[in-house]
Amino acid sequence: MIVLYAFVLFTLAGLLEIGGGYLVWLWLREGKPYYWGILGGIALALYGVIATFQTFPSFGRVYAAYGGVFIILSVLWGWGIDKKTPDVYDWVGAGICLIGVSVMLFSPRH
Repeated sequence: MIVLYAFVLFTLAGLLEIGGGYLVWLWLREGKPYYWGILGGIALALYGVIATFQTFPSFGRVYAAYGGVFIILSVLWGWGIDKKTPDVYDWVGAGICLIGVSVMLFSPRH
């Protein structure tokens, strides 16, 4: 259950961070209305709050592990939203990150 809870929180935080950044990108770089930037800022703030709900005791370890999940979600976002198909190197890199996240979060510690 802890693994599922961590996965859900990481995914939600990632979608808020990527989505918020994307809205700000669209506002500043593609001329979308200012309220897209405001909504993006709100999403980015919510990402910061959601990430604190993790049950792991170490801030640094949680954020480092989240970074790996963020990379995978970014590849998927680029594929689904930007229509940029990931190549084999994108998938290998994302897989390496996922392995790293698993080692960091779920290794036995004393």
